[in-house]
Amino acid sequence: MNHSGWARVIALIFPYFIIVGLFQVGGAFVAGIPFGDNDFQANSLQELIMTFFSFLGTLLLVWIFMKYMDKQNFMDVGLQIKNRKNDIIIGTLLGLVIMGLAFVSLWAAEEIIYTDFNFDVLELIYTTLLFVLVAILEEVLFRGYIQKNLMLSFNKYVALIIASVLFALMHGANPNISSFSLLGLFLAGMALGATYMYTKNLWYPIAFHFSWNLFQSLLGFNVSGQDIYSIVEFTVPENNKINGGQFGFEGSIFSLLTELILVVLIIYYYQVKKKPQLITNENI
Repeated sequence: MNHSGWARVIALIFPYFIIVGLFQVGGAFVAGIPFGDNDFQANSLQELIMTFFSFLGTLLLVWIFMKYMDKQNFMDVGLQIKNRKNDIIIGTLLGLVIMGLAFVSLWAAEEIIYTDFNFDVLELIYTTLLFVLVAILEEVLFRGYIQKNLMLSFNKYVALIIASVLFALMHGANPNISSFSLLGLFLAGMALGATYMYTKNLWYPIAFHFSWNLFQSLLGFNVSGQDIYSIVEFTVPENNKINGGQFGFEGSIFSLLTELILVVLIIYYYQVKKKPQLITNENI
């Protein structure tokens, strides 16, 4: 057992809160967000600025650890983009299809009631950029660094589970969180990290994470409990585990089942369909 992997993950925790916290303070200053005002509602541009500073802080932290702790190039977290066009396309389309089917199914079942159409080009740009940053920073941190290092110390499935638990816990302070929605976030981490076990590449999970969040938001759902710009607006007659309530689609039983099915299909695909090719590539 390689102890250095899990030790680096533990060592990352304290510097993360310090470095990213300082960047977030800087982001709040630049965005004009008052300190200590818990009732202040940031607008879309302010949220984007805050996320951009968190993005910079996270990437700086991972770069420092990759260079001085792992003794590797930053791109070795899994950002090599050569021959990854299909990963980006599939990941993006998958998020769109899942959220589209979720919206249509819940609307047909009268679990959500359409109320308005609200198209705003500037809000769409801000929201798209926001979710690009969120997808990259979270995937680099949780899959590219944490899961990668845990796989040095543990069986790859154990590493996936631990990384997914940490991913869920990071969202533990989100609005409208519950034990059920935490389970959904854990399974989301499993679905995002499953391909990384085999490919060590982040472009599919980045694309899927981005698409999942973006189209969830644009179609009117809260994203992990947070109300962000929506083109389609709807009301929920009753908060329940079918429609996800105020947490959004991720708090629904359909989301959990979808994520579980994705994990099973991904593992089956790589273990049964792609295993001979993976073994051949490892021997080259």
